[in-house]
Amino acid sequence: MDAPQTRRRREWTIAAGLFLLALVPSIAGAFRVGEIASGAAETAANARFMRMPLPVVLHIAGALVYATVGAFQFLPGLRRRHNAWHRFAGRYLLVPAGFAVGATGIWMTAVYDVPATDDGAVAVSRFIVGGLMIAFLALGVAAVARRDHLAHGAWMIRAYALAMGAGTQVLTSGPALLLFGEPDAMFRLIQMDAGWIINALFAEWIIARRRAAARRPATITA
Repeated sequence: MDAPQTRRRREWTIAAGLFLLALVPSIAGAFRVGEIASGAAETAANARFMRMPLPVVLHIAGALVYATVGAFQFLPGLRRRHNAWHRFAGRYLLVPAGFAVGATGIWMTAVYDVPATDDGAVAVSRFIVGGLMIAFLALGVAAVARRDHLAHGAWMIRAYALAMGAGTQVLTSGPALLLFGEPDAMFRLIQMDAGWIINALFAEWIIARRRAAARRPATITA
């Protein structure tokens, strides 16, 4: 198989992996919207969403758009072949959806009556992650405005990594939930923060590789 085909297959493998990472939280989000739309009976688990549906519906809709569009925005080959679409999708879909995800995450943390294990330190983490996501998106927009495409990509990768934390948190909390049941506040904090930290570290690894690749031609010709 020649190099372009190999690169293309690798890129689509990455996109498929991102879709899989977002699959479980997307299904959970669709179920939640279905509950709200159908006027399901209130329970201890859904009462806050049924009584104030707007922030969670905006959050879920934004997350679905952000996860889906973002999976294609980071494929170099697709970006080169369809640069006009990359700019359009980033400006009118990805960035607005990302701001919606970050802002509604902060909104829900501030106003919802959450279980005790999601209060306190977990709430602080959610405020920090939501704020960082909004800041990273703003920095990414500022970078592309000054035509610093490398910095633009780095900030957008960081924002996307935080948003996809919900998918990684399924992996960091799901097995323990099945084995040991509901966690206490400390383990809930560890499980939630682990998802964001893993994604953030992976994002920095990708950014470092991109920077090294960008410097490589200059190194060869020096």
